[in-house]
Amino acid sequence: MGDENTPSSNIQQYETFVNEVLRSKLKDCLRAREDYLSEINDYLQLERTIGHLNQLEVDPLKTKVDLGCGFFVQAEIPDVSKILVSIGYQFFLELTHTEATKFIKEKVKQINERVNLLEEEASRINADIKSMLDTLAQLQNLAP
Repeated sequence: MGDENTPSSNIQQYETFVNEVLRSKLKDCLRAREDYLSEINDYLQLERTIGHLNQLEVDPLKTKVDLGCGFFVQAEIPDVSKILVSIGYQFFLELTHTEATKFIKEKVKQINERVNLLEEEASRINADIKSMLDTLAQLQNLAP
């Protein structure tokens, strides 16, 4: 019958904690960070598109729209003075180009703050993993 406080049982508990808890938390944190970075990229692309619309001054705008799976159709946008901007949770807001640009700058700033928090959390988790691995190395030196 094994003692639950033996170095080998402690080693097993630490290994399980590192692999199942800490590495999983780190993976989730990095995935959320990548999602936010992708969202920032989408907003910055929209901002560039607004800049192009302002430079071209086309009314109506003729374009192609992707219906999915590489199928495109001709489209005409009669009024490009306002655009619909995703504000989150599947809600869209009709904004002028100036309003949209201002919104995008604030939204990107807000998302960047979330990214920074996730990067700090990922650093803490990495430090915890390193600490646990150091503890594991010490326990393995004590194990018979």
